[in-house]
Amino acid sequence: MSEIDWQPLHDAAVTMTRRAYAPYSGYPVGVAGLVDDGRVVAGCNVENAGYGVTLCAECGMVSDLVAGGGGRLVAVWCVDGRGETIMPCGRCRQLLWEHGGADCLLQTPRGVLRMDEVLPQAFGPEDLERR
Repeated sequence: MSEIDWQPLHDAAVTMTRRAYAPYSGYPVGVAGLVDDGRVVAGCNVENAGYGVTLCAECGMVSDLVAGGGGRLVAVWCVDGRGETIMPCGRCRQLLWEHGGADCLLQTPRGVLRMDEVLPQAFGPEDLERR
């Protein structure tokens, strides 16, 4: 997959913002990712009155990935309710690293970056193997 068609990812992410459950913050988030087998997986944020247990959109997308048979994320785009590109939070960057690795591409407000640029010196499964 040398060429990434980013528009379907953006469209899917925007669609997911309409499905978000964000009654507390009023900040819907949607995300979509391209899997190495060509599937598109997606997620939206799901808030909770106990803010700390709110699920980020990327959590839902990774659940969609795993529930759909797994695979590796190749490219990801995360947007807010206006369809504007946003950066995943730190926890979600770790999720993207775990399921996409260094080569996974992320659409960011500054353009497309590899995950090893977004999360330099990341901690991953290989670090646990060295114990």
